[in-house]
Amino acid sequence: MSYTNACSGSGSRTARRTVEFGRTYVVRPKGKHQATVVWLHGLGDNGSSWSQLLDNLPLPNIKWICPTAPTRPVTVLGGFPCTAWFDEGELSEDGPKDVEGLDTSASHIANLLSTEPSDVKLGIGGFSMGAACALYSATCFVQGRYGNGSPYPVNFKAIVGLSGWLPGGQNLRNMIEGSHDAIRRAASLPILLCHGVSDEVVPYKFGERSCQILSSVGFRYVTFKTYEGLGHYTVPKEMEEVCQWLNARLGA
Repeated sequence: MSYTNACSGSGSRTARRTVEFGRTYVVRPKGKHQATVVWLHGLGDNGSSWSQLLDNLPLPNIKWICPTAPTRPVTVLGGFPCTAWFDEGELSEDGPKDVEGLDTSASHIANLLSTEPSDVKLGIGGFSMGAACALYSATCFVQGRYGNGSPYPVNFKAIVGLSGWLPGGQNLRNMIEGSHDAIRRAASLPILLCHGVSDEVVPYKFGERSCQILSSVGFRYVTFKTYEGLGHYTVPKEMEEVCQWLNARLGA
């Protein structure tokens, strides 16, 4: 299923660019549908590989939605085009530089969740760049708006980020302070971050720093799991802990 999104959901105030997302893969719940989680792949990947892994997890009451990012030139790859949720250069704490790309992907995710039943809990997770986009969506939910100021419609109950980073973490405090609603949402939103100490693609310090920033601005329920010897990939032990954590938060 192809999906074309011209930034309509995020209400972009700048010149709109048409972005075509790839195929979305859905893993139906094997039991009672209690939660829906959007899972975002990493740079250059697609939704299919993760849908196969998620289908085998012992979480029968979760519906998984695994979209595929648009193909776009990526700065860190010298402009080479591949599937990416947003453009990214060298990782730093100064970003995000591509707010429009992040907003477009966050809007696409919100649209995918817009028809879920009202009694179903919603979550978002991802790996690497997908984790970064998931954390960005979490900050949109907490602030109640996209980066461009348009209202954000999704109410998340759980966030998971594997081997990722928090885009624009340095600016987060200014965005949350002064808003009682944002402070309240941040204080109640559970987040699980997992990172391998030997990650050579997204260095461990970015995962650790993301946890520190989130905790410092009022996210009270941030769990940070460290994996010795783990590079930029996932292992069964990590996914087992993700399952336990999601089961506790989503009742799945």
